Amino acid sequence: MLIVDADVAGKIDENRGDMSRSEFLNFLIDSQLKEETGNQNYVDKEEFRQFAQGMKELLRNFLEFFISYGLELGKQPKDKTFAELSQKLQALGSSGNKDKKL
Repeated sequence: MLIVDADVAGKIDENRGDMSRSEFLNFLIDSQLKEETGNQNYVDKEEFRQFAQGMKELLRNFLEFFISYGLELGKQPKDKTFAELSQKLQALGSSGNKDKKL
């Protein structure tokens, strides 16, 4: 005997088709237990940390490329933008090194 709320019993009846309530509940339990553990609909903390670290590395490489590309063209930037980009690049480089030590 299983006691459930009336609205849950209603949902069971609406979705079970030709199956009995017992067959339908067995089907749901079996299908839930057979679901693969690798089929996650979320990201765990370690995966997110690795993603964030990869994005920082990508951004650092992107900035480094464009700064070095600009320098190789012979244009010496004299505005604030270059200094800001250099500071961001150094900050990303130092935070990336700190993460790698962990």
